[in-house]
Amino acid sequence: MTTIRPGKLLLTLTSFWSAYGSYHFDWNETHIYNPDWPAHAKFHNAQTMSTGAALGLVGLYALWGRRTPWTRGRLQVSTAAASLYWITQLSAVGYPGTALFDRPRSGEATPPRMRGPQTVIAGVALALNALAYGLERRRT
Repeated sequence: MTTIRPGKLLLTLTSFWSAYGSYHFDWNETHIYNPDWPAHAKFHNAQTMSTGAALGLVGLYALWGRRTPWTRGRLQVSTAAASLYWITQLSAVGYPGTALFDRPRSGEATPPRMRGPQTVIAGVALALNALAYGLERRRT
């Protein structure tokens, strides 16, 4: 019987969240169905959703899709795949004209550029991946 270790469980959760999360938060009127967004902005939103799904699925495959022994190489691939979506999300705030969310239509203050739920979620995912890698690295 295979024991599911904490590190693999954490990487499974963050890989799944990478694959699912952007669809959960972006498949709505604030993003992909936003009438104020030009078609090319929606194209890049769709690209981001697909990238998250692809990276999450690669991470899950590296974790569970092979019948080969659990190795350091598989751990590194699964950790990288589970982390890249979150790393690129954090890097996006460094580009000109970006914001974590749009200004409210009511004319309220400009939203913060570096603080928001995305940075917290990405930070938690990356911290969990680092913890998972540390737990599993000792076993490989």
